[in-house]
Amino acid sequence: MLRTKPAPPRNFYDCSRCPGYCCSYPRIEVKPSDVRRLAAYHGISVEKAERKFTRIYMDDGKPERILRHQKDTVYKTICRFFDTDLRRCTIYEGRPQVCREYPNGRHCGYYTFIKFERKHQDDDTFIPSA
Repeated sequence: MLRTKPAPPRNFYDCSRCPGYCCSYPRIEVKPSDVRRLAAYHGISVEKAERKFTRIYMDDGKPERILRHQKDTVYKTICRFFDTDLRRCTIYEGRPQVCREYPNGRHCGYYTFIKFERKHQDDDTFIPSA
């Protein structure tokens, strides 16, 4: 009897239909391994990647390394690696671990919310604002 691998669980979100909400988080933490990955992806030194792509954020007196942001017309600011015209990550293969793990499950709360709003606004491109 042949055994087949079970299909991977289906995700209930589609990042290509989202304007990049998770990329707009003010603090996208990066670990040393993420900085090394960014450096390798861009073909630069770890020190240069750290200076160019990250900054220190003080969280209750403790330093935390986070990704730099750029201006954005939808969310005010967004990850510096986000293409604001195409609404996509420009370093998908080199992205930090926290981005690889998001949304930490088969559901994304923001995608569920935006899908609902778009349906009820009868507008597939609607982006709710605060």
